[in-house]
Amino acid sequence: MAEAEVLYNIKSTRARGNTDVATPSTDEHIYSNISYSETQRPGSKQPAASNRRSGVTSERVALLVLSVLLAAAVIALGVTLYENTQTKKSLQKLQDEAKNLTEETCSSCEDGWEPHGGKCYFFSSVTSTWDQSRTQCKSMRGDLVVINSREEQRFLESKVRGKKDKPNDMFWIGLTDSKNEGEWLWVDDTQLDPSLKFWYDGQPDNWTGDNPDGEDCVRMGEKDGPTDLKTWVDRSCKSDQKSICEKPEKA
Repeated sequence: MAEAEVLYNIKSTRARGNTDVATPSTDEHIYSNISYSETQRPGSKQPAASNRRSGVTSERVALLVLSVLLAAAVIALGVTLYENTQTKKSLQKLQDEAKNLTEETCSSCEDGWEPHGGKCYFFSSVTSTWDQSRTQCKSMRGDLVVINSREEQRFLESKVRGKKDKPNDMFWIGLTDSKNEGEWLWVDDTQLDPSLKFWYDGQPDNWTGDNPDGEDCVRMGEKDGPTDLKTWVDRSCKSDQKSICEKPEKA
C-alpha cells in the first residue's frame, strides 16, 4: 500500500503590545507548516479480498454441513437395513416355532412318533439290517422313510443329529438299488429324483470291503456333514444301523 505525505498550513494570530491600552494594536500573524504521513488504503481492493475470504469460508461451511448430513443418512440407512434383516429373521423363527408348536399340539401321531408336514416319523434307538428295519416299520403300519423334498431332508437331518448316541450312528432310509445296480428306487417303487439327491462327497461307491455283494442300501446322518444336507452314504444292506420309519398322520 502507498504512503502519502499531507501538508497542513496553519495560521495563528498573536496580539502585540499592552492589551490594556485602548489604542489599536497590530496583530502578528504566525504561520507554521505541519505535515504527517498517511498510509493510503485503496478502497476498491481491501473489501474485495475480504469478500472473497468470506465467500470461501461460507462454501466450506456449507460443504461440511452437507458431508455431515450425508454421513448421517448413510448410517441411518445401514441401521435400518440391519434392523429389517434382524426383524425378518426373528419373524421366520417365530413362524417356525409356531408351526412346530401347532403340529405338536394338534398332532394325530401316536406316542413315540414325531409329526412334520402331515406325516409321522419314528426314529429307532436299536440297530438292525435294512430288511429287518423295514419289517419293523411295517409292523407299525409304516415303512422306511421316502424323502420327497429338500425341506424334508433338512428336517430329518436336524432330528438325526440330535438322536445320535455315538458319532458313527447312522439311520437307514427307504432307498436301495438292490434290484438293479445303479438304479436307485424308494420303497414305494418311485425312482430317485435327480434334483433331490443328497449323496455325501464320493458316494455312492458300492464298496465291497464289508460285503462282496457291494453296498445296495442307503443310510443318512454322516458325521460332520456339509451344510448343503448331503449326508447320504450307500452301505451293505446287511449292516446294522438305526432307522427312520414314516407314515401319514391320522385323519
